Amino acid sequence: MALDLVGYEKKAKKAVRAFWGNREAAKKKQVESGKADQGERAGVTAGKNMDGFLAIILDIVRANGLANAQICRKKAVLTLPGFFRPTKLWDVLVLYKGELIAAIELKSQTGPSFGNNFNNRTEEAIGTSHDFWTAYREGAFGKQPMPFVGWLMLVEDHPKSRSPINSRSPHFPIFKEFRGASYITRYDILCQRLVQEQLYTTAAVVTTPRRAVRTREYGGVSTMTDLKTFVTSFAGHIAASAARLG
Repeated sequence: MALDLVGYEKKAKKAVRAFWGNREAAKKKQVESGKADQGERAGVTAGKNMDGFLAIILDIVRANGLANAQICRKKAVLTLPGFFRPTKLWDVLVLYKGELIAAIELKSQTGPSFGNNFNNRTEEAIGTSHDFWTAYREGAFGKQPMPFVGWLMLVEDHPKSRSPINSRSPHFPIFKEFRGASYITRYDILCQRLVQEQLYTTAAVVTTPRRAVRTREYGGVSTMTDLKTFVTSFAGHIAASAARLG
């Protein structure tokens, strides 16, 4: 049976429009309340910015054989045990017949600051995956096949995120791939290596400019890290799990 990708392209356009629309609404609300919006924090902490991408994930689960799966979206049921820490809060969990099918992180980064946020996101992604797979090895989720572990990053398509960045390393040279690489390129390299090192099943970079609140446009960087690769891999895992557990 062919995988059902649930018309993700059309839904992704709606998702990016909703992403920017939610940010604008949150910022407007804070301005009206008389509170200063430092670093656009209102848009970052609105909590519903990535709901459009969450909807794509839910549709893929339902369309590929696990319509009765438990899909956790509320904070109270999104924690998993860790190895280096007691628990980790995820953005989406999928469980079926007592088995962890998937754990997914949905992240975003917009301007004006890209440097510190990129480093923080990188450290978080690497630490989360290492903690997760160590816990899995130690039997935290019981004896089960490897779940799907996904990381999706939406990045603002902006001159500052596409401009070459020089990095200094006074003692040893940095890898050539990072020399003069923009933040968007750095995210692409990060996602490729997260998958190559088997830290995540799939990792994706979605780029979108602020005008997408009107145009609904989005893009990717490479075929290895684009949204199609992410949804195809996820749909395949869901279909395989449904066949195995059905």
